[in-house]
Amino acid sequence: MIRQLRSLHANLRKRQVKAPKVYVRDTGLLHHLLGIDTAKVLLSHPKQGASWEGFVIEQILMTEQHDDAYFWGTHQGAEMDLILRRGDRLLGVECKRADAPRLTPSIRMALEDLGLERIAVIYPGNKRFPLSNNVDAIPLEELGQGHQLFP
Repeated sequence: MIRQLRSLHANLRKRQVKAPKVYVRDTGLLHHLLGIDTAKVLLSHPKQGASWEGFVIEQILMTEQHDDAYFWGTHQGAEMDLILRRGDRLLGVECKRADAPRLTPSIRMALEDLGLERIAVIYPGNKRFPLSNNVDAIPLEELGQGHQLFP
């Protein structure tokens, strides 16, 4: 019912978040517990972003091959919602509820500081497009269609 994601610690000169992140794995249950009973209420609820993030993370962990999963954050505010380890590869995932995701300072910092190979920004749109050389905006619907985020 609950997913606990451990934080990834890198050897950086930045203070990093060490406490795990906790998600309710079933967003229907989360919405019930929060008193969210319609889509209209959800879209205006302050926990809308957290609900989206938890849902996306669950979908990715069920569909993407990985050896381990983490999140990363600094006390200065930089973060990466999900980091998948495949062997010696580190792959990042950002969950954005926005219709037009963009390259953020956190994404740039995670690429540089953690040496991530690629980052997928999952959003509710319907078109895959690059945000930079190794960062792609990817519609959530692609996860259910057998497309791999990271070939």
